[in-house]
Amino acid sequence: MTKIAKTSPESVRTVACIGAGVIGGGWVAHFLGRGYQVVAWDPAPDAEQKLRSLVDSAWPALERLGLAEGASKDNLTVAPTLAEAVAGADFVQESAPERLDLKADLLAEIDAALPEGVVVGSSTSGYSMSEMQVKAADPSRLVVGHPFNPPYLVPLVEVVGGEKSEQWAVDWASEFYRLAGKSVITMDQELPGFIGNRIQEAAWREALHMVAEGEATVAQIDQAMTDGPGLRWAFHGPCTTFHLAGGEGGMAHMLDHFGPSLKAPWTRLEAPELTTELRDRMVEQTDEVVDGRSTAELIAQRDRRMIAIMRALEEVEREEAAERGEGQA
Repeated sequence: MTKIAKTSPESVRTVACIGAGVIGGGWVAHFLGRGYQVVAWDPAPDAEQKLRSLVDSAWPALERLGLAEGASKDNLTVAPTLAEAVAGADFVQESAPERLDLKADLLAEIDAALPEGVVVGSSTSGYSMSEMQVKAADPSRLVVGHPFNPPYLVPLVEVVGGEKSEQWAVDWASEFYRLAGKSVITMDQELPGFIGNRIQEAAWREALHMVAEGEATVAQIDQAMTDGPGLRWAFHGPCTTFHLAGGEGGMAHMLDHFGPSLKAPWTRLEAPELTTELRDRMVEQTDEVVDGRSTAELIAQRDRRMIAIMRALEEVEREEAAERGEGQA
């Protein structure tokens, strides 16, 4: 039988954050900045001190972003027990260390202490919810809510359920995260490492290969990313970027013209076979992303946003230099 949520996503007032390390603390700061009451719990003896210090350090950035009405660091309570932390929660964000046995036990403990109809999101970086929900009495309300660090700044969160999660919980969590100011991907299926991590990990592993083989230095690799593709990936992902590489012909021309380069030794990652089916799927889905915008419109958007990013970085660099006392007579 499909269960019913205790409250609607827009009615959430209190969020429980279980685990208050770097990721959990980042979630605490984010939810506080969005105006929620936050109750946190972490078993470490110095957890509260470290958590409040993390929130203090994050708060200036949150203020620059713009705080929600009623947002305050005073809305944080640190509970002495897990049961007390989740007792009045409308939503729970779990951010325990990345150990499968620990995650499974903790999610079962949260589930046992939590009122019916309250959704739990896990900040796991790579485990599937199917692996983690095996000990819970009510696994239907457990979903992955995978953020990027730091959660109070990076908007992305990837949401996906496990084999025993119910669709209502996935949909509820996705809507709640959107209302809480996140950019949400509701994934179609479980995938080890999720989407963002897999793309990030591919670049990271190639970087390690290049350093190991003496092909490039860490400084060269970082500069190649920050002064190259990293600038445009902030607004045009790799697929839209390659769509533009095809000129007026778009993704179709790019794949037809440059498809053979997939066989070139440009990375240790093996490329999939560029079948007609894959080619057509890439073209169709890229057209959906482009949504009727012409190549000229996309280029103008790219150039405008790239210049905005570069100018913003230059301004920040000037501010940082002034803070260091550089450039003064």
